[in-house]
Amino acid sequence: MSTGHLSTAVLPAPRAALLPALGAVYRAQLSRARVARLPLLFVATFQSLGIMVMMRGVVTTGSADAAAARDVVAGATVLVVAFVALNLLAQYFGRLRATGGLDHYATLPVSAASVVLGTAGAYASFTVPGTVVTAAVGCALFQLSWVHLWVLVLVVPLSGAALSGIGAACGLLANRQEIATLLGQLGMSAALLLGVLPPSHMPTAVQWLRDLLPSTYGVEALARTFATHPDWPAVAVDLAVCAAVGVLSLALAAWAYRRAATRA
Repeated sequence: MSTGHLSTAVLPAPRAALLPALGAVYRAQLSRARVARLPLLFVATFQSLGIMVMMRGVVTTGSADAAAARDVVAGATVLVVAFVALNLLAQYFGRLRATGGLDHYATLPVSAASVVLGTAGAYASFTVPGTVVTAAVGCALFQLSWVHLWVLVLVVPLSGAALSGIGAACGLLANRQEIATLLGQLGMSAALLLGVLPPSHMPTAVQWLRDLLPSTYGVEALARTFATHPDWPAVAVDLAVCAAVGVLSLALAAWAYRRAATRA
């Protein structure tokens, strides 16, 4: 009796659905970044606290500077998110591309969107304590109301999404790791100068540039809630713009990931 050889082909595993894949990437990145959590929290928070203390010597707590005080506290709070989303994510994805780390994700049955979203979400999670501490200290320094700080539940993830997409795209599109680091630091500098300084103290041309910064709308939404009678429709519009920009920037980052993975 003759026997034939049974040939088998190794087929790639079916691609996982977005939400389960996103959860898996998020947990893996959260566990991997846990070692650097304390230094990350300290640097991001200390930087924002230092800027607020410095601005306290320039902006008073009187009624004349009330709007400026709200802008400073809101900008410094969102700056904690920007430090991670723009600076650290650009460095991380730039290093991942430069060292061939994208090959690891290419072997997994996960989509580009789940890799970008999961990584961005894990890094952004570490900013939550820092944003709360910064906002609370800022309210104490500038004598602002704490009543509506719950809006951070919306401001942090929406601002984080808008900035994370840009930070990830910078790291993935840069052809050298050094350029990715430079782009992240430039983005961080823009968030610092345009986000923390009160717009009333800026020239008109610089205010236009400020409107192009995605985190501006998160800063504006948070700043409005410090008012005695917040303009909630305007807050909702700012958050909606932030969400729309977040969707676009994360889509850009997912495209940049697929582009970088195919060229790795």
